[in-house]
Amino acid sequence: MFEWLKKQYAKSTLRKCFRAAELYQTYKTGEKTIYIYPRVHSVQFKTDKTIYTFTLQNGMNPKDVLKKEYVFQQIFGKQIEIDGDVKNFTFTVYHDSLDREVMYDYQALYDVIAKMKLPIIAGKDKNGQWRVYDMTKHPHLLIAGETGSGKSTQLRSILTTLIQYKKPHELELYLADCKKSEFHIFKQIEHVKCVLSSSKDIRKMLQHIKQELDERSNLTDKFGVAHIDDLPDSHKKPYIIVCIDEFVMLRNDSKIMDILIEIVAIGRTLGVFTILSMQRPTSDVLDTTIRANLTVRMGFKVADATNAKVINTIGADKLDTAGRFILRISKQEELQAPYLDIDKAKKILEPYMITKEAKEVKEVKNKTKQTSNTPTFLEPIQEKIEWFGVDEDERS
Repeated sequence: MFEWLKKQYAKSTLRKCFRAAELYQTYKTGEKTIYIYPRVHSVQFKTDKTIYTFTLQNGMNPKDVLKKEYVFQQIFGKQIEIDGDVKNFTFTVYHDSLDREVMYDYQALYDVIAKMKLPIIAGKDKNGQWRVYDMTKHPHLLIAGETGSGKSTQLRSILTTLIQYKKPHELELYLADCKKSEFHIFKQIEHVKCVLSSSKDIRKMLQHIKQELDERSNLTDKFGVAHIDDLPDSHKKPYIIVCIDEFVMLRNDSKIMDILIEIVAIGRTLGVFTILSMQRPTSDVLDTTIRANLTVRMGFKVADATNAKVINTIGADKLDTAGRFILRISKQEELQAPYLDIDKAKKILEPYMITKEAKEVKEVKNKTKQTSNTPTFLEPIQEKIEWFGVDEDERS
């Protein structure tokens, strides 16, 4: 009897939510108005959540359910999930909130990412499960968040994971740090081709990437394949990720923005991807073409609802926990990002740093052989020993 009453109360609360969200049909009989709500089929009580299933009345717009998600949150709390299609919906209310802190643990992550080509770590969901995705399937990531929101730590976790997961001949990282504050710990990593900060050097780096796009496009055409992964072994190419922190500082450089637009438009099939981050996303900074092709968004705490709307992570302005963010791929969900401090990251990265012996080989190589095809942005002034012009067997 108690279980039946509990379910009736739960159904009644959901109908009140439908009423507040104006999810109903009406008809009049005399002077009386009759409200017809979506039909609630079942309520399942589980240890960590309550699951409702309901069906819309014919003629009701399913988009209205997702538009009124905020009403469901107002009544049931923020930890909810609505999933459905044209008529049938599942509504889940989670009893336990997200962890306020999740520590970075590559070993715990490895089983989740083991079969992915280019795994991007996101965070943990309401059920304590890791959420990751493959960048080869969902290319180009935009991360936004105020200072202290967790954006910088997320970038650190993503790059550190990729470095551990892929070998240097499988992945090349091109890092641009306009504020000179984020990427210094990656300077001596073998995967990292450069760490740049000036717009002049970043422009040269992107021009080099553009040439690489052209070369890869010619190769796929020559061998009649649709993706660089299908090239013969003798012409295999590494994945390339261009990561630019606070790229808003480059918005007035038309050449840089033009190349970025080209990368996000055609980079996927050529194995060239982008990660762009910024503190304050505004419509005048995010070109429409770039915004349309940045298929994955991570919205940490932003200044206001307008900023959250620009990156399409509705509610990011209301986040109140460091490391909490909204991930949007096909739909959005709230996650807690892993925390990886700089000291721990340095220890993890030590085995991937370029050795003293490799540095000496490079110096000898520079003295005995001129490499005309070495981009000028990779000169020693960048305080980074690069592998341009070094034969494959000299990297070990």
